[in-house]
Amino acid sequence: MEKEKKIILFDGVCNLCNSTVQFAIKRDKNDIFRYAALQSATGKKLLAERNIDPNAIDSIILIEPNIAYYTKSTAALEIGKHLKGLHVISSILLWLPESFRNIVYDLIAKNRYKWFGKKDACMIPTDELRGKFI
Repeated sequence: MEKEKKIILFDGVCNLCNSTVQFAIKRDKNDIFRYAALQSATGKKLLAERNIDPNAIDSIILIEPNIAYYTKSTAALEIGKHLKGLHVISSILLWLPESFRNIVYDLIAKNRYKWFGKKDACMIPTDELRGKFI
């Protein structure tokens, strides 16, 4: 049932973010995740439901089936815990202090367009992947 899926909100115009979503889809062997761009109507609705200012977010967000959510490095590592080949390292890295992890995360987030590029519009999923996007 879709209500039981974890939702990954991502920057739909960021090349790094889009590549990360493709990476996650390939390794999500248990079909745990659904995806939505932060810029989409669904993304904006999910942010509003959680009182998250969309202008203050430049982060990946993982939304649990209830109202709980994770941002930045915690979101990335919580996602990794469910992906084939990343679950052990993600679980270990979650033991590091969040403030330390987010220094690295924020450095990458701040430079993601410069280092990886940016699209003019959000990615459009293929017919094969359309069911994974909300």
